[in-house]
Amino acid sequence: MAELKTKLELALRDAMRSNDDVRKRTLRMILSAIRLAEVEKGNPLDDNSILALLHKEIKSRRETIEDAQKGQRPDLVAAAQAEIKVIQEFLPQALSEEELIAMAKAAIEEVGAKTPADLGKVMKLLIPRLQGRASGDEASRVVRQLLQNQGT
Repeated sequence: MAELKTKLELALRDAMRSNDDVRKRTLRMILSAIRLAEVEKGNPLDDNSILALLHKEIKSRRETIEDAQKGQRPDLVAAAQAEIKVIQEFLPQALSEEELIAMAKAAIEEVGAKTPADLGKVMKLLIPRLQGRASGDEASRVVRQLLQNQGT
């Protein structure tokens, strides 16, 4: 079983003991999403897959925050922000912008990418190296920017 899933289950037990409703609700949703993904896939998820799922959950909550702000619902904004905070506890330390740029440059050089059309090749190499420390969106933005600057 994945180490990260075990950590999430232990954190849920602790949240249940301490009656931390936000933490308990968030961890239950995450574990439920993991179980659903495992059923769909037909076998247990590894840590990298779970990290990808956690990033997806954070992205979903950020979209919820945007919608709640448009609808002037500060209660929903606060709830989503609290859930994001809980999820982020289980993610590895995020890369700084400089570290991400350095990794992207190395991947671009390794692949020999010259134009934005080579984005897919670079991302295929870069994403596994990030190991959940940066989102695919951030990595894509940085790589696209570097490739565009290279082309000019």
